[in-house]
Amino acid sequence: MTTQQLITQIKKKQSFLCIGLDVDLNKIPQHLLEEEDPIFAFNKAIIDATHQLCVAYKPNTAFYEAYGIKGWQALEKTISYLNDKHPEIYTIADAKRGDIGNTSTMYAKAFFEDLGFDSVTVAPYMGKDSVEPFLAFEDKHTILLALTSNQGAFDFQTKTVDGVELYKQVLKTSKTWKNSENLMYVVGATKAEFLAEIRQIIPDSFLLVPGVGAQGGNLQDVCKYGMTDTVGLLINSSRGIIYASQNADFAQAAAAKAKELQLQMSEILNA
Repeated sequence: MTTQQLITQIKKKQSFLCIGLDVDLNKIPQHLLEEEDPIFAFNKAIIDATHQLCVAYKPNTAFYEAYGIKGWQALEKTISYLNDKHPEIYTIADAKRGDIGNTSTMYAKAFFEDLGFDSVTVAPYMGKDSVEPFLAFEDKHTILLALTSNQGAFDFQTKTVDGVELYKQVLKTSKTWKNSENLMYVVGATKAEFLAEIRQIIPDSFLLVPGVGAQGGNLQDVCKYGMTDTVGLLINSSRGIIYASQNADFAQAAAAKAKELQLQMSEILNA
C-alpha cells in the first residue's frame, strides 16, 4: 500500500486509528478456547466488528510466536483474512527486526512477500545496512523505532551523544539512507512533548504512535504536536480495545471502544 492510499483511507473513514492485535489466550473469552484456532477466531471477530472504524491493524508477532507453529499459522490466517476481505486496511507486522544485511533481507521477505504485510517495525541499532534491505521493497514501509513509549526509553534513546540526543541522531541519519521515503517512525504517545522537535527533523513522515489508552498517552496532545497537513499519524490502541470485555460481547465492546476513539479523531480532523 502506498502512503497516498493510506491517506485516502484516513480521509474516507475519518480515522487514523490502528488496532493492535496482541492476542493473549489468558485474556480472551473462555468460550473461544473451544475453537480449533482460538487466536484466529478472536482476531476475526475483532476485525469484523471494527474494520470500518480503523485504517490499520498491528499484530505484535511475539504474541503469535509464543504459541509455536499454531501461533504462526494463526498470524498467517489473520493477515490473509485482512488482505482478502479488507485490502484497503493497512497492515503492520510489529516484529522489531533488524540484523546484518542478508538476514534483514530474509526478514523482509518473510513479512512482505510470504505473509503480505504492508509494513514492519525495525530496530535501528545496527545501522544503515540492517535497515536498507527492508527499504528496498516497493510500496512497503519500514517503521523505525525512534522514541518508544516504555520507561526504559530513557536508558539510551534520550542520551546525548556529541551534543545531540540519540533518537534525534537516528532520525537525522535515517533520512540519508537509500529509499528513505519508505520510512515511518515509532514515537510513543507518552512522549508527546517531544513531538514538536521531532517534526522539525521529519516534518512529513508518518508516525506510528503507541501508548494511547492503557499506557496513559493523550490523543489530543499527540495531535497538537504531531499532526501534519496529511495527518501523518497512526494512533495505536491494543489492550484498551481488544480486551474491553472478556464476555460473549467482546467484539461489540471492542467496537464501542474503537468508535470512541474514531469519533475523537473525526472531531480533530474537522476542527
